[in-house]
Amino acid sequence: MTRRDFSERDIHMALDGELPGEERMAYDSWLETNPEMKARSVRYIADRAALRAAFAGVMDEPVPARLRQALLGEATVKAAAWRSRWWLSAAAAVVLVAGGLAGYVAGIDGVGRGDGADDQLAEQAIAAHVIYAAEKRHAVEVPASDKDHLQTWLSNRVGLKLVAPDLAAEGFQLVGGRLLPAGHGKAAMLLYEDAKGERISLFVTAESADKAKGTYMAEKDGPEAVYWLDKGYGCAVVGSLPRERLAAVAKSAYGQLLAGLAS
Repeated sequence: MTRRDFSERDIHMALDGELPGEERMAYDSWLETNPEMKARSVRYIADRAALRAAFAGVMDEPVPARLRQALLGEATVKAAAWRSRWWLSAAAAVVLVAGGLAGYVAGIDGVGRGDGADDQLAEQAIAAHVIYAAEKRHAVEVPASDKDHLQTWLSNRVGLKLVAPDLAAEGFQLVGGRLLPAGHGKAAMLLYEDAKGERISLFVTAESADKAKGTYMAEKDGPEAVYWLDKGYGCAVVGSLPRERLAAVAKSAYGQLLAGLAS
């Protein structure tokens, strides 16, 4: 197969799951040799998660009957022509949001969009990590030097008794934390760093969904999330570590979070 030139349009096709499978390997190689485009792809993934969070609970709602009828031309014409045109535009916009946006947030690299809170939690955690882990001066709102205030502040805002896990045994020290939006609620993000400057993040939010656990990667060679939904909260540990090390760090963090919630 002759290798073709890729463009920004192909990034969107990959995000929408529309890039032909036979072109995937060449596309991934193209990203690796084009740092600017790879950074753009990562940013679009973060945008996708932010859009999904902003429209959580809306995308899956059915289009109101009156708008669907207007769009299909089934509504009885009783209003002035300008009003009919206005409703038609509104109906089209609703369909665009409900349908087009759902396509935009579809997963890539074989990871489907999914309807569960687990994928949504993992995507939000990865998006936050991509944005803030790279920050040098403004990665956190409250530094680790004010740990007691950090824990109390985030616990009150998120609605959970949050204890920042001690990950020194795994080689990571707490940098600090920040408050983030998460769907219709709020999430706490705790950032950690090892001696080499490698960073991982812990994303925690109140979550009423059923129990679940797993791993999630939004993009090949991108950060990976190890997540749980359990006991009324959702937790995801995100980083670019080897999978075995990330799993070990996540296991330690998970155990300490459970102990903190039970105390």
